[in-house]
Amino acid sequence: MGILNATPDSFSDGGRFRTPQDAIVQAEQMITNGVDLIDIGGESTRPGAEPISLQEELDRVLPIIEALKDCGIPLSVDTYKAETMRQSLRAGVDCVNDIWALRQEGAVDAVMENSSCGIVLMHMQRNPQTMQFDPEYVDVIGEVMQFLRERAELLVQKGVDKDRIAIDPGFGFGKSLEHNLNMLSNFGTFSKLSYPVLAGISRKSMIGKVTGKDTNGRVAASVAAAVMAADRGAKIIRVHDVPETVDALKLWEAIQLHKLPKD
Repeated sequence: MGILNATPDSFSDGGRFRTPQDAIVQAEQMITNGVDLIDIGGESTRPGAEPISLQEELDRVLPIIEALKDCGIPLSVDTYKAETMRQSLRAGVDCVNDIWALRQEGAVDAVMENSSCGIVLMHMQRNPQTMQFDPEYVDVIGEVMQFLRERAELLVQKGVDKDRIAIDPGFGFGKSLEHNLNMLSNFGTFSKLSYPVLAGISRKSMIGKVTGKDTNGRVAASVAAAVMAADRGAKIIRVHDVPETVDALKLWEAIQLHKLPKD
């Protein structure tokens, strides 16, 4: 999943693709580089980010969706606003990726109006303004799994096909470095919920804290994290650096074919 931030203030590439023209060029480059899915976001949700209006978000994402809807690659919209979900789905996106796991007013109804869209439910403690103020868990793995189980089961109970749902433990969204490292180390545990698991680690602060690098210097470690997540069962890898990650995962996939069966 390639990240396409149509925002001026995203933590890694804010401002680079803020015009529809720049965003479309970037999307075309990602397609050339082998991306499987493009995730279009119009509002930064980095720690401390301020919310924007519905109209501003729509003005950022809808022109890009309109331009890319026939590009041959599935599109996802990264939003928590019900109306943005609704209009994006009508415009042609294939998936809704929601950091709030459809907890905002009207969000569940918005995705229920579409009978086939994919849905990514993410775990977040508190909200983007406060999530990194000393996050606490008794058992981060268990608590995140319980939350994601409940959100997914709610949709299934409402009639959403289980095959449409994926889950995201939410690296960096209300987690300390220790929480994030624990989740990556034990990432395979999330697959026990029997939903495809998304790993969104690319260039995040946990990588900066380990490597001491700024966002532009985190490519190598982000690619390493992507391979670690894939090796632990991730089915979707959300990244900024598509060509590097695609190459690394091609090698990882080739290696899987040569593994000896376990006794």
